[in-house]
Amino acid sequence: MSKALDGVRVLDMTHVQSGPSATQILAWLGADVLKLEAPSGDITRRQLRDLPDVDSLYFTMLNGNKRSITLNTKSEEGKRLFLDLVKRSDVLVENFAPGALDRMGFTWEVLQEANPRLVYASIKGFGPGAYADFKAYEVIAQAMGGSMSTTGFDSGPPLATGAQIGDSGTGMHTVAGILAALYQRTSTGRGQRVEVAMQDAVLNLCRVKLRDQQRLAHGPLKEYPNSEFGDEVPRSGNASGGGQPGWAVRTAPGGPNDYVYVIIQPQGWAHLAELAGRPELAEDPEWATPEARLDKLDKAFGIIEEWSSGLPKWEVLDKLTERGIPCGPILSTKEIIEDPTLRANGIVADVEHPERGGYTTVGLPIRLSDSPADVARSPLLGEHNADVYGGELGLSEEEIADLASNGVI
Repeated sequence: MSKALDGVRVLDMTHVQSGPSATQILAWLGADVLKLEAPSGDITRRQLRDLPDVDSLYFTMLNGNKRSITLNTKSEEGKRLFLDLVKRSDVLVENFAPGALDRMGFTWEVLQEANPRLVYASIKGFGPGAYADFKAYEVIAQAMGGSMSTTGFDSGPPLATGAQIGDSGTGMHTVAGILAALYQRTSTGRGQRVEVAMQDAVLNLCRVKLRDQQRLAHGPLKEYPNSEFGDEVPRSGNASGGGQPGWAVRTAPGGPNDYVYVIIQPQGWAHLAELAGRPELAEDPEWATPEARLDKLDKAFGIIEEWSSGLPKWEVLDKLTERGIPCGPILSTKEIIEDPTLRANGIVADVEHPERGGYTTVGLPIRLSDSPADVARSPLLGEHNADVYGGELGLSEEEIADLASNGVI
Protein backbone atom coordinates (compact mmCIF):
# COMPACT_ATOMS: atom_id res chain seq x y z
CA MET A 1 0.00 0.00 0.00
CA SER A 2 1.33 3.44 -0.89
CA LYS A 3 2.04 6.06 1.78
CA ALA A 4 0.71 9.61 1.95
CA LEU A 5 4.15 11.16 1.38
CA ASP A 6 5.59 8.64 -1.04
CA GLY A 7 8.00 10.42 -3.39
CA VAL A 8 8.77 13.26 -0.99
CA ARG A 9 12.49 13.54 -0.12
CA VAL A 10 13.34 15.30 3.17
CA LEU A 11 16.89 16.39 3.92
CA ASP A 12 16.98 16.28 7.70
CA MET A 13 19.69 18.45 9.27
CA THR A 14 18.06 18.47 12.69
CA HIS A 15 19.35 17.27 16.04
CA VAL A 16 18.20 16.77 19.64
CA GLN A 17 14.35 16.72 19.77
CA SER A 18 12.34 19.52 18.17
CA GLY A 19 13.54 18.88 14.62
CA PRO A 20 13.83 15.08 14.76
CA SER A 21 10.29 14.81 16.15
CA ALA A 22 9.03 16.69 13.07
CA THR A 23 11.00 14.72 10.51
CA GLN A 24 10.05 11.42 12.14
CA ILE A 25 6.38 12.25 11.62
CA LEU A 26 7.16 12.90 7.94
CA ALA A 27 9.02 9.58 7.75
CA TRP A 28 6.09 7.71 9.33
CA LEU A 29 3.83 9.31 6.71
CA GLY A 30 6.01 7.84 3.98
CA ALA A 31 8.58 10.51 3.13
CA ASP A 32 12.15 9.42 2.41
CA VAL A 33 13.87 11.21 5.29
CA LEU A 34 17.61 11.42 4.83
CA LYS A 35 19.21 12.31 8.15
CA LEU A 36 22.36 14.28 7.36
CA GLU A 37 24.79 14.13 10.27
CA ALA A 38 28.29 15.39 10.91
CA PRO A 39 30.82 12.52 10.79
CA SER A 40 30.66 12.48 14.61
CA GLY A 41 26.88 11.99 14.52
CA ASP A 42 23.88 13.60 16.20
CA ILE A 43 24.92 14.36 19.79
CA THR A 44 21.90 12.50 21.14
CA ARG A 45 23.33 9.20 19.89
CA ARG A 46 25.61 9.43 22.93
CA GLN A 47 23.41 11.26 25.45
CA LEU A 48 21.61 9.47 28.30
CA ARG A 49 22.89 6.07 27.23
CA ASP A 50 21.50 3.08 29.06
CA LEU A 51 23.85 0.67 27.26
CA PRO A 52 27.52 1.35 26.49
CA ASP A 53 28.65 2.10 22.94
CA VAL A 54 25.23 1.90 21.28
CA ASP A 55 22.83 4.61 20.20
CA SER A 56 20.80 5.93 23.11
CA LEU A 57 17.05 5.63 23.45
CA TYR A 58 17.02 9.43 23.18
CA PHE A 59 18.23 9.05 19.59
CA THR A 60 16.46 5.85 18.56
CA MET A 61 13.00 6.99 19.68
CA LEU A 62 13.20 10.21 17.63
CA ASN A 63 14.85 8.96 14.48
CA GLY A 64 13.03 5.82 13.40
CA ASN A 65 12.12 5.22 9.75
CA LYS A 66 14.97 7.47 8.52
CA ARG A 67 18.15 6.87 6.55
CA SER A 68 21.49 8.27 7.77
CA ILE A 69 24.40 9.75 5.85
CA THR A 70 27.38 11.66 7.18
CA LEU A 71 28.80 14.85 5.68
CA ASN A 72 31.20 17.59 6.78
CA THR A 73 29.41 20.62 5.32
CA LYS A 74 32.30 22.90 6.32
CA SER A 75 34.65 21.31 3.77
CA GLU A 76 34.59 22.47 0.16
CA GLU A 77 33.79 19.00 -1.15
CA GLY A 78 31.13 18.69 1.54
CA LYS A 79 29.51 21.97 0.45
CA ARG A 80 29.34 20.73 -3.15
CA LEU A 81 27.79 17.42 -2.11
CA PHE A 82 25.34 19.23 0.12
CA LEU A 83 24.03 21.36 -2.75
CA ASP A 84 23.75 18.22 -4.86
CA LEU A 85 21.53 16.76 -2.13
CA VAL A 86 19.49 19.97 -1.92
CA LYS A 87 18.79 19.77 -5.65
CA ARG A 88 17.34 16.28 -5.17
CA SER A 89 15.22 17.17 -2.12
CA ASP A 90 11.71 18.51 -1.62
CA VAL A 91 12.18 19.64 1.96
CA LEU A 92 15.12 20.78 4.08
CA VAL A 93 14.64 20.92 7.85
CA GLU A 94 17.15 22.39 10.32
CA ASN A 95 17.20 23.55 13.91
CA PHE A 96 20.68 25.03 14.23
CA ALA A 97 21.38 28.22 16.13
CA PRO A 98 20.13 31.35 14.33
CA GLY A 99 22.21 32.12 11.24
CA ALA A 100 24.28 28.92 11.34
CA LEU A 101 23.43 27.81 7.81
CA ASP A 102 23.88 31.35 6.53
CA ARG A 103 27.39 31.42 7.93
CA MET A 104 28.15 28.18 6.07
CA GLY A 105 27.16 29.98 2.87
CA PHE A 106 23.76 28.32 2.54
CA THR A 107 21.42 31.29 2.71
CA TRP A 108 17.81 30.97 1.63
CA GLU A 109 18.72 32.72 -1.60
CA VAL A 110 21.50 30.21 -2.35
CA LEU A 111 19.27 27.24 -1.56
CA GLN A 112 16.37 28.65 -3.55
CA GLU A 113 18.63 29.18 -6.56
CA ALA A 114 19.85 25.58 -6.29
CA ASN A 115 16.29 24.26 -6.01
CA PRO A 116 13.38 26.70 -6.55
CA ARG A 117 10.92 24.00 -5.42
CA LEU A 118 12.61 23.51 -2.03
CA VAL A 119 10.58 23.92 1.15
CA TYR A 120 13.09 25.14 3.74
CA ALA A 121 11.88 24.70 7.33
CA SER A 122 13.70 26.20 10.30
CA ILE A 123 13.00 25.67 13.99
CA LYS A 124 14.35 28.32 16.34
CA GLY A 125 13.82 29.11 19.99
CA PHE A 126 12.29 32.50 19.36
CA GLY A 127 10.97 34.67 16.59
CA PRO A 128 12.55 37.91 15.33
CA GLY A 129 13.18 40.66 17.83
CA ALA A 130 14.53 40.99 21.36
CA TYR A 131 14.66 37.25 22.08
CA ALA A 132 16.00 36.06 18.72
CA ASP A 133 19.50 35.20 19.93
CA PHE A 134 18.49 33.62 23.23
CA LYS A 135 19.49 29.98 23.61
CA ALA A 136 16.38 27.81 23.85
CA TYR A 137 15.74 24.54 25.60
CA GLU A 138 12.51 22.70 26.30
CA VAL A 139 11.81 24.23 29.70
CA ILE A 140 12.99 27.70 28.66
CA ALA A 141 10.35 27.60 25.93
CA GLN A 142 7.79 26.53 28.54
CA ALA A 143 8.92 29.37 30.79
CA MET A 144 8.60 32.03 28.09
CA GLY A 145 5.51 30.64 26.36
CA GLY A 146 3.08 30.87 29.27
CA SER A 147 3.13 27.26 30.43
CA MET A 148 5.19 27.40 33.62
CA SER A 149 3.49 30.43 35.12
CA THR A 150 0.16 28.61 34.91
CA THR A 151 1.31 25.12 35.93
CA GLY A 152 1.39 23.97 39.56
CA PHE A 153 -0.46 24.98 42.70
CA ASP A 154 -0.91 28.60 43.70
CA SER A 155 1.07 28.05 46.90
CA GLY A 156 4.10 26.64 45.05
CA PRO A 157 6.65 27.60 42.39
CA PRO A 158 6.10 27.50 38.64
CA LEU A 159 6.42 23.96 37.28
CA ALA A 160 7.45 22.41 33.98
CA THR A 161 5.08 19.93 32.38
CA GLY A 162 6.26 16.40 31.62
CA ALA A 163 4.89 16.75 28.08
CA GLN A 164 7.61 18.07 25.78
CA ILE A 165 5.49 20.91 24.46
CA GLY A 166 8.54 23.06 23.71
CA ASP A 167 10.40 20.49 21.63
CA SER A 168 7.97 17.92 20.26
CA GLY A 169 5.13 20.43 20.38
CA THR A 170 7.14 22.70 18.08
CA GLY A 171 7.91 19.71 15.88
CA MET A 172 4.20 19.09 15.35
CA HIS A 173 3.66 22.72 14.36
CA THR A 174 6.58 22.42 11.93
CA VAL A 175 5.01 19.39 10.27
CA ALA A 176 1.84 21.43 9.67
CA GLY A 177 3.87 24.22 8.08
CA ILE A 178 5.82 21.83 5.85
CA LEU A 179 2.71 20.02 4.63
CA ALA A 180 0.99 23.36 3.92
CA ALA A 181 4.01 24.54 1.91
CA LEU A 182 4.14 21.29 -0.06
CA TYR A 183 0.45 21.60 -0.85
CA GLN A 184 0.80 25.21 -1.98
CA ARG A 185 3.71 24.18 -4.18
CA THR A 186 1.35 22.00 -6.21
CA SER A 187 -0.30 25.19 -7.53
CA THR A 188 2.62 27.66 -7.51
CA GLY A 189 5.49 25.34 -8.43
CA ARG A 190 7.64 27.17 -5.87
CA GLY A 191 8.97 26.24 -2.47
CA GLN A 192 9.04 28.62 0.48
CA ARG A 193 10.44 29.25 3.93
CA VAL A 194 8.72 27.71 6.96
CA GLU A 195 9.80 29.16 10.30
CA VAL A 196 8.55 27.99 13.68
CA ALA A 197 9.68 29.30 17.08
CA MET A 198 9.49 27.18 20.21
CA GLN A 199 8.14 30.06 22.29
CA ASP A 200 5.37 30.64 19.75
CA ALA A 201 4.40 26.97 19.64
CA VAL A 202 4.15 26.77 23.44
CA LEU A 203 2.09 29.96 23.48
CA ASN A 204 -0.29 28.48 20.93
CA LEU A 205 -0.73 25.45 23.20
CA CYS A 206 -1.41 27.81 26.14
CA ARG A 207 -3.98 29.96 24.37
CA VAL A 208 -6.72 29.17 26.93
CA LYS A 209 -4.61 30.91 29.56
CA LEU A 210 -4.50 34.06 27.42
CA ARG A 211 -8.26 33.72 27.14
CA ASP A 212 -8.47 33.68 30.93
CA GLN A 213 -6.06 36.62 31.24
CA GLN A 214 -8.57 38.73 29.36
CA ARG A 215 -11.52 37.36 31.32
CA LEU A 216 -9.83 38.51 34.52
CA ALA A 217 -10.69 42.08 33.59
CA HIS A 218 -14.31 41.24 34.36
CA GLY A 219 -13.78 39.55 37.70
CA PRO A 220 -12.48 36.33 39.30
CA LEU A 221 -12.35 33.15 37.28
CA LYS A 222 -15.16 31.26 39.00
CA GLU A 223 -14.26 27.82 37.61
CA TYR A 224 -10.77 28.07 39.17
CA PRO A 225 -10.33 26.70 42.72
CA ASN A 226 -8.22 29.69 43.81
CA SER A 227 -9.53 31.85 46.64
CA GLU A 228 -7.74 35.03 45.52
CA PHE A 229 -7.04 36.59 42.13
CA GLY A 230 -4.59 39.29 41.17
CA ASP A 231 -4.04 40.76 37.72
CA GLU A 232 -2.63 37.60 36.11
CA VAL A 233 -3.87 34.05 35.64
CA PRO A 234 -2.88 32.00 38.69
CA ARG A 235 -1.63 28.44 38.93
CA SER A 236 -4.70 26.32 39.54
CA GLY A 237 -3.42 22.85 40.39
CA ASN A 238 -5.37 20.09 38.67
CA ALA A 239 -8.38 22.21 37.78
CA SER A 240 -9.60 21.58 34.25
CA GLY A 241 -9.60 25.25 33.30
CA GLY A 242 -12.76 24.69 31.26
CA GLY A 243 -16.47 24.98 31.75
CA GLN A 244 -16.75 21.66 33.60
CA PRO A 245 -14.79 21.38 36.88
CA GLY A 246 -12.36 18.50 37.22
CA TRP A 247 -9.84 17.19 39.76
CA ALA A 248 -7.65 14.18 40.45
CA VAL A 249 -9.07 12.19 43.37
CA ARG A 250 -7.04 9.67 45.33
CA THR A 251 -7.68 5.93 45.11
CA ALA A 252 -6.40 2.86 46.98
CA PRO A 253 -3.79 1.84 47.93
CA GLY A 254 -2.53 5.42 47.86
CA GLY A 255 0.56 5.15 45.64
CA PRO A 256 2.01 8.12 43.74
CA ASN A 257 -0.22 7.47 40.71
CA ASP A 258 -3.25 5.99 42.42
CA TYR A 259 -5.59 8.71 41.23
CA VAL A 260 -8.50 9.09 38.86
CA TYR A 261 -9.29 12.39 37.18
CA VAL A 262 -13.01 13.15 37.46
CA ILE A 263 -15.14 15.77 35.69
CA ILE A 264 -18.34 16.95 37.37
CA GLN A 265 -20.93 17.55 34.66
CA PRO A 266 -24.34 18.88 35.71
CA GLN A 267 -26.02 15.61 34.75
CA GLY A 268 -23.40 13.56 36.57
CA TRP A 269 -23.67 15.12 40.02
CA ALA A 270 -26.54 12.88 41.20
CA HIS A 271 -24.55 9.76 40.26
CA LEU A 272 -21.44 11.06 42.04
CA ALA A 273 -23.46 11.91 45.13
CA GLU A 274 -24.96 8.43 45.12
CA LEU A 275 -21.55 6.72 44.75
CA ALA A 276 -20.16 8.83 47.56
CA GLY A 277 -22.99 7.76 49.86
CA ARG A 278 -24.49 11.26 49.90
CA PRO A 279 -27.56 10.94 47.61
CA GLU A 280 -29.29 13.82 49.42
CA LEU A 281 -26.80 16.26 47.83
CA ALA A 282 -28.47 15.73 44.45
CA GLU A 283 -31.54 17.65 45.69
CA ASP A 284 -29.95 19.94 48.28
CA PRO A 285 -30.16 23.52 46.90
CA GLU A 286 -26.72 24.18 48.39
CA TRP A 287 -25.23 21.47 46.13
CA ALA A 288 -27.67 20.57 43.37
CA THR A 289 -26.62 23.05 40.67
CA PRO A 290 -23.25 23.92 39.13
CA GLU A 291 -23.66 27.51 40.36
CA ALA A 292 -24.28 26.33 43.91
CA ARG A 293 -21.14 24.14 43.84
CA LEU A 294 -18.79 26.74 42.37
CA ASP A 295 -17.66 28.19 45.70
CA LYS A 296 -17.10 24.77 47.28
CA LEU A 297 -15.58 22.66 44.53
CA ASP A 298 -12.81 21.61 46.89
CA LYS A 299 -15.42 20.17 49.26
CA ALA A 300 -17.27 18.51 46.35
CA PHE A 301 -14.14 16.68 45.22
CA GLY A 302 -13.32 15.94 48.85
CA ILE A 303 -16.65 14.12 49.16
CA ILE A 304 -15.88 12.11 46.03
CA GLU A 305 -12.40 11.30 47.32
CA GLU A 306 -13.78 9.98 50.61
CA TRP A 307 -15.42 7.29 48.48
CA SER A 308 -12.72 6.76 45.84
CA SER A 309 -9.82 6.51 48.28
CA GLY A 310 -11.12 3.15 49.53
CA LEU A 311 -11.14 1.51 46.08
CA PRO A 312 -8.47 0.63 43.47
CA LYS A 313 -8.39 3.11 40.60
CA TRP A 314 -9.59 0.62 37.99
CA GLU A 315 -12.64 -0.19 40.13
CA VAL A 316 -13.28 3.53 40.58
CA LEU A 317 -12.97 3.92 36.82
CA ASP A 318 -15.49 1.12 36.15
CA LYS A 319 -18.08 2.53 38.52
CA LEU A 320 -17.76 6.03 37.08
CA THR A 321 -17.84 4.99 33.43
CA GLU A 322 -20.90 2.77 34.07
CA ARG A 323 -22.70 5.98 34.99
CA GLY A 324 -21.39 8.04 32.07
CA ILE A 325 -19.13 10.22 34.22
CA PRO A 326 -16.07 11.58 32.32
CA CYS A 327 -12.98 10.26 34.03
CA GLY A 328 -9.57 8.78 33.42
CA PRO A 329 -6.99 6.98 35.54
CA ILE A 330 -3.61 8.60 36.09
CA LEU A 331 -1.44 6.19 34.10
CA SER A 332 2.19 5.83 35.11
CA THR A 333 4.88 5.43 32.47
CA LYS A 334 5.14 1.76 33.46
CA GLU A 335 1.41 1.25 32.97
CA ILE A 336 1.51 3.02 29.62
CA ILE A 337 4.41 0.99 28.26
CA GLU A 338 2.61 -2.24 29.29
CA ASP A 339 -0.90 -1.17 28.23
CA PRO A 340 -2.40 -3.82 25.88
CA THR A 341 -4.78 -1.36 24.21
CA LEU A 342 -2.04 1.11 23.36
CA ARG A 343 0.06 -1.76 22.01
CA ALA A 344 -2.80 -3.12 19.94
CA ASN A 345 -3.34 0.33 18.46
CA GLY A 346 0.35 0.64 17.58
CA ILE A 347 0.96 3.83 19.54
CA VAL A 348 3.31 1.81 21.79
CA ALA A 349 5.48 -0.40 19.59
CA ASP A 350 8.46 -2.72 19.94
CA VAL A 351 11.31 -2.34 17.45
CA GLU A 352 14.40 -4.47 16.85
CA HIS A 353 17.78 -2.74 16.54
CA PRO A 354 20.95 -4.45 15.24
CA GLU A 355 23.13 -3.16 18.08
CA ARG A 356 20.94 -2.56 21.12
CA GLY A 357 18.38 -5.30 20.50
CA GLY A 358 14.71 -4.59 21.11
CA TYR A 359 13.36 -1.32 22.43
CA THR A 360 9.93 0.21 22.88
CA THR A 361 8.97 3.42 21.14
CA VAL A 362 5.98 5.62 20.43
CA GLY A 363 4.24 5.18 17.07
CA LEU A 364 2.48 7.64 14.80
CA PRO A 365 -0.36 9.35 16.73
CA ILE A 366 -2.22 10.01 13.45
CA ARG A 367 -4.22 7.29 11.72
CA LEU A 368 -4.78 7.48 7.98
CA SER A 369 -7.12 4.87 6.49
CA ASP A 370 -5.14 4.58 3.23
CA SER A 371 -1.65 5.17 4.60
CA PRO A 372 -0.88 3.01 7.64
CA ALA A 373 2.41 3.78 9.34
CA ASP A 374 5.14 1.22 9.77
CA VAL A 375 7.30 1.86 12.84
CA ALA A 376 10.88 1.00 11.94
CA ARG A 377 14.19 1.31 13.78
CA SER A 378 16.55 4.28 13.67
CA PRO A 379 19.55 4.13 11.31
CA LEU A 380 23.12 3.51 12.34
CA LEU A 381 25.47 6.45 11.81
CA GLY A 382 26.25 6.73 8.10
CA GLU A 383 24.44 3.48 7.37
CA HIS A 384 23.24 4.73 3.98
CA ASN A 385 26.35 6.54 2.75
CA ALA A 386 26.95 4.02 -0.02
CA ASP A 387 23.29 4.01 -1.09
CA VAL A 388 23.11 7.79 -1.37
CA TYR A 389 26.57 8.84 -2.52
CA GLY A 390 27.03 5.83 -4.77
CA GLY A 391 23.58 4.71 -5.84
CA GLU A 392 21.98 8.17 -6.06
CA LEU A 393 24.79 10.68 -6.68
CA GLY A 394 26.80 8.27 -8.81
CA LEU A 395 30.12 8.33 -6.93
CA SER A 396 32.41 5.34 -7.31
CA GLU A 397 33.56 3.16 -4.42
CA GLU A 398 37.01 4.76 -4.71
CA GLU A 399 35.55 8.28 -4.51
CA ILE A 400 33.46 7.34 -1.49
CA ALA A 401 36.53 5.83 0.19
CA ASP A 402 38.49 9.03 -0.51
CA LEU A 403 35.71 11.14 1.01
CA ALA A 404 35.77 8.96 4.12
CA SER A 405 39.57 9.08 4.48
CA ASN A 406 39.55 12.86 4.06
CA GLY A 407 36.89 13.36 6.75
CA VAL A 408 34.26 14.64 4.30
CA ILE A 409 31.84 11.83 5.19
